[in-house]
Amino acid sequence: MANQYFVYILFSKKHGTLYVGVTNDLKRRISEHKSKIIGGFTATYGVDKLGYFEEYDSIESAILREKQLKNGNRKQKIALIENKNPTWIDLYDEILF
Repeated sequence: MANQYFVYILFSKKHGTLYVGVTNDLKRRISEHKSKIIGGFTATYGVDKLGYFEEYDSIESAILREKQLKNGNRKQKIALIENKNPTWIDLYDEILF
């Protein structure tokens, strides 16, 4: 089985606070954000809804994309969410893997 890596965008509420991250286990990582077991930015600001994600076969590609998104502006991040998730639903329950 090939390795999978994910770049994701979390939100607090529609057009609220955003967070970009990378992981090799999307379901586990989002669960950690939701349970706030790892303190920090997302726990402090209640950023725990999965709005957008991309899948990569290499960690290098995923990290490169994460850096690109983090260096991008807020408008670009919102556009990514709204293009694939126009109703801003929490995609966490939609993850099937």
